[in-house]
Amino acid sequence: MIESLFVLSPTGKVIIEKHWHDLIPRTVVDFFNDQVTKAMAAGDDITRQDVMPIIPSAKYQLINIYRDGLTYLSPVSSEVDPMMVFEFMHRIADIMQEYFGQVSETVIKENFVTVYQLLEEMMDDGFPLTTEPNALKEIVPPPTVLSKVINTMGATNSVSTRKMPHGMSNLPWRKAGVKYASNEIFFDIVEEIDAIVDSTGKAVSCEAHGTIQANSRLSGMPDLTLNFVNPRLVDDCSFHPSVRFNKWETDKVLSFVPPDGHFRLMSYRVNLPSQQNLPIQVKPSISIGATGGKFDLSVNLRNTDGKTVEDVVLILPLHKSTTTLTASCNVGQYMFDPVAKVLRWEVGKVVPRERAPVLSGSFGFSASSNEAAAAASAGYNISVEFMINSHSLSGLKVDALKLFNEGYKPYKGVRTMTKAGRYQVRA
Repeated sequence: MIESLFVLSPTGKVIIEKHWHDLIPRTVVDFFNDQVTKAMAAGDDITRQDVMPIIPSAKYQLINIYRDGLTYLSPVSSEVDPMMVFEFMHRIADIMQEYFGQVSETVIKENFVTVYQLLEEMMDDGFPLTTEPNALKEIVPPPTVLSKVINTMGATNSVSTRKMPHGMSNLPWRKAGVKYASNEIFFDIVEEIDAIVDSTGKAVSCEAHGTIQANSRLSGMPDLTLNFVNPRLVDDCSFHPSVRFNKWETDKVLSFVPPDGHFRLMSYRVNLPSQQNLPIQVKPSISIGATGGKFDLSVNLRNTDGKTVEDVVLILPLHKSTTTLTASCNVGQYMFDPVAKVLRWEVGKVVPRERAPVLSGSFGFSASSNEAAAAASAGYNISVEFMINSHSLSGLKVDALKLFNEGYKPYKGVRTMTKAGRYQVRA
């Protein structure tokens, strides 16, 4: 049972809170912020994403997720399945993104009334109730200019845009009577690579987390079957409620009646072998002396099928004793943050068979010999960001889409993209 929900700003202040049972005091938020601050201060390379998802306190288990710079915090005092709480908080973030386009502190404050209505409809007595966007939009209409003006003027009690659902089918995720002049459905296969790579370029650990996002614009009540070329590559799958799980278990095909509009059809994980050629290779060379150090970083393409790698960024956190840095690069631009002690190299595009991007330079330490010795013994981890369009590292591909229960032939569009998740290179 979920008792309460707090949505916190990037600074840890409460933006909005909802209590489905007894009122939980805000002192739990202060305790949570203190624990987050202590966890991030424990190491130079620890970020907000590294904070434990469940933090125990004297009375509550503080279950939390971090998305788009906001923290969703649910204190629970009784026995509860934590995965249900995690999934519900992610669903709240997804629904707000569906309603408002983007989720931020400002957006939530501008749409207080709608957010409160959504939280009221999505949860009943501490248990998830209505979580499908199509059903929620029939109950809580998305905000319009008129509704925002009415809410701002405080006229919500006399003029209400709220309505009860009347166009739903027997499937809670799809409306009845949907009609389009052009029937089409689009699939986006997005894979994020989580990898730890040593200085020689060998992957210590490597796996891909993928999602299949769909945008359905199909009339009537279509029944779809989606076939893959190599479906047995994927593992740890989770599906939209519309997917018939038994069909996947027996035939490895996705059989479903799609919701109308955007939805996540499937998420999965792929264990990549250690000898897997990663799409990008970073060659670091860092040498440390008594008063400073020198570094050389180069970027090379490996397994991209001839595709251009875009939005390449290398982030190198340096030791806290670093005071000065000078560098030069042949591609892109770099920036050194003297407060955070972080070097950020924005490479941009890396095209196959063109010159490899190289960044070289040196940095100096403060006068303390103890700090210099500590910097010499410290390890350096380089975080890498990149994106490759029309490329799937796992090799998952869509084979065919079949439609039943309707007489038209839909247009099918498929896009793939590979990008870096938690991708680190040890120097």
